[in-house]
Amino acid sequence: MSAPFPLLEDTATWIKYRRKLCLSCTAACCSLPVEVTMEDLVRMELIDTFDLEESAKRVAKRLKKAGVIEHFYQKKGLFTLTRLANGDCLYLDQTSRRCTIYEKRPDTCRNHPLVGPRNGFCAFVAKESAPVSG
Repeated sequence: MSAPFPLLEDTATWIKYRRKLCLSCTAACCSLPVEVTMEDLVRMELIDTFDLEESAKRVAKRLKKAGVIEHFYQKKGLFTLTRLANGDCLYLDQTSRRCTIYEKRPDTCRNHPLVGPRNGFCAFVAKESAPVSG
């Protein structure tokens, strides 16, 4: 599945992250693959704490069937959240372009862009009507 923004996967095109940059962005980072852990899945209320004792592979099978995850990396114990046909994260509101589970979001999202494909940089794509603010 390719990203909806042509240069999104080319981290050389990313810009240095600044506070409030997200306010004028289309949430381009929300079309990057989101890797989550079992602990993230608990926070997101997709599984219960007692599921932590279950095999991650079994949890993955159940969540794939439910359409919540698209891939499970058994070697790393990481799951990738499902993306919509346009590449957006399953939890990105299509109108507001804001996260629908923000308070429960996974660590990958909480730590972006400080940690990620290019630390300290983000895949900023300006909203058509919003100026870039700093």
